[in-house]
Amino acid sequence: MSYDPRVVGAEALMSRNPGAGDPRRLIALVSGLLLAVAGCSSPAPAPPEEVVDLLQQDWQHVPGVTADGDGLRVTATAFTILDHDGGDSGGRQPNPPLNLAGTHLMTEGNFSLSALLTDITADASWAVYDSPPVIADEFRIEPAGLRLTLNGDDLEVIVFDGSHQQDVTDPRPVYDEHVTVPDPGAAVSVRRSGDTLEIASDGNTVASVPFGGVFESGELWLGLSSDDGSFRVSSLTAAAAGGASLTTAGPAVAQTEPAAEGLQALADRVRPGFTIGAAVALGPLASDADYAREFFGDFGGITPENAMKPQFLSPQRDVYTFEEADAILDRAESRGMAVHGHTIAFTEAMPQWMQELPTGSGEERRASADALLDYVTTVVTHFKGRLASLDVVNEPFDVDQGTSLQENIWYRTFGPGYPAIVSRAVHDADPDVRQFINENGADVPGDRQDALLELARDTNARGGHIYGVGLQSHVYDLRTDAISTEDLTDTLHLFEQAGLHVRISENDVTDDRGTDAQAQQYAAVLATCLRSRTCVSYTTWGVDDRYDWWIDDDGGLQQGHDFLFDEGHPTPAHAAMARALRSSR
Repeated sequence: MSYDPRVVGAEALMSRNPGAGDPRRLIALVSGLLLAVAGCSSPAPAPPEEVVDLLQQDWQHVPGVTADGDGLRVTATAFTILDHDGGDSGGRQPNPPLNLAGTHLMTEGNFSLSALLTDITADASWAVYDSPPVIADEFRIEPAGLRLTLNGDDLEVIVFDGSHQQDVTDPRPVYDEHVTVPDPGAAVSVRRSGDTLEIASDGNTVASVPFGGVFESGELWLGLSSDDGSFRVSSLTAAAAGGASLTTAGPAVAQTEPAAEGLQALADRVRPGFTIGAAVALGPLASDADYAREFFGDFGGITPENAMKPQFLSPQRDVYTFEEADAILDRAESRGMAVHGHTIAFTEAMPQWMQELPTGSGEERRASADALLDYVTTVVTHFKGRLASLDVVNEPFDVDQGTSLQENIWYRTFGPGYPAIVSRAVHDADPDVRQFINENGADVPGDRQDALLELARDTNARGGHIYGVGLQSHVYDLRTDAISTEDLTDTLHLFEQAGLHVRISENDVTDDRGTDAQAQQYAAVLATCLRSRTCVSYTTWGVDDRYDWWIDDDGGLQQGHDFLFDEGHPTPAHAAMARALRSSR
């Protein structure tokens, strides 16, 4: 089996992280993953196991998992990821949650895991990965790991090895087998010996999987989920054995501090109150010490990259999963960082229930309007007082760089004046949050910029509360997308004259013309923004290139090189940004 350590989250991360009831309804899943001890001619006596009660650890930020007396209750979340073509095909990639912000395990040598699952109403899944998945709003890169799903007496055993997928939106496991559990009330166990995983029920082997090598990172990330029902976790323990070690560990962010010469620290000396931020994801923030150090060392503002998009906040109608977004905000607030919410009204990244709201008749549109406004009010009320600013409308115009509003569910329900309706609803729920309309391709003078300015004015004329616009400033091709100082200066002046503020909201720059040209573009955008009082903040759309992935026109997964850090190290663009800040004193 070949592996590409640059392509998958699992292998890309592992080398970089330092560091009793009715028997008919009682199912025990016991995983013993035994790592061989090399170089020993005879086994040493095994010391007593040290058992860790994982139910006493932190599970509060796992979607679908809640406390239930002395156990945990797991309910279906319907977490899925929008397919790449915008949802028209109806296919969605499963996205079962992991315990990212709570406790995971660090291991050496022999260890065991056990879970006692009761009150299973449909299916019950238990998963162990050796790193968190890399998640975008259009795909999830499946890491190496094991997932067991019990449904009656059927046990599905799935193993991913973390290798390159031909279609990342439809990952294929290296092993997927359904086996019959003879006695659903008996224990189901998993043992690793060398490169084999043995699945047994009541001591009898029901499957033997020759892919035990998937667990090599020294870390175990745990997940509990159900597709269609619920179940209770009555016991969940971990133990070291045979003289090995096993410890619990929290998120990597716990050990990070701002850098004295970081970008935000430099900006504070030049222009107090000006925020330099980045878009972040919970997975790398929790698991990758380099990523956490880079982010908290250099940045003073945070934009949840995907965790506040509709498909992540409300995967089912009237069901809200705020846990992962809350985890990100908790970490930002503990360091006094400004939080920018992203986003409310958006054509993409919508859950299926939202996309399928009916709009054929007046009565249907009124009912759909109630559902959408309930969503807005619930979300904004939940985050009230925690957001400095918010994208109330995101990417409203045609994706082909046109100037017409996309006829999404918001448009079909409310008509072309929907931004004002959303803006008023946001203001009613939180009058203090600063509202922005965020768009790409409007960074330089032209029809799209004019359309964005007119939309902001029209929204406010209709009773909206738009504070400013977000200029995404994506530079995917330095030959065609480059933003000159002159054009950006004119742009900022235009919005200032209209009484609107500007955020550089999603800046990233390709290195297709070399790292020097990339650095110059980054520095030019930041320096121009700093010189204009109407430009209130700067955000780059990511932190480290190891998490910069995109799908090309042929469906292939590609790694980008667009951010200020690469594999844990600052790029020339980072140095150019720092020079631009120092020279602005």
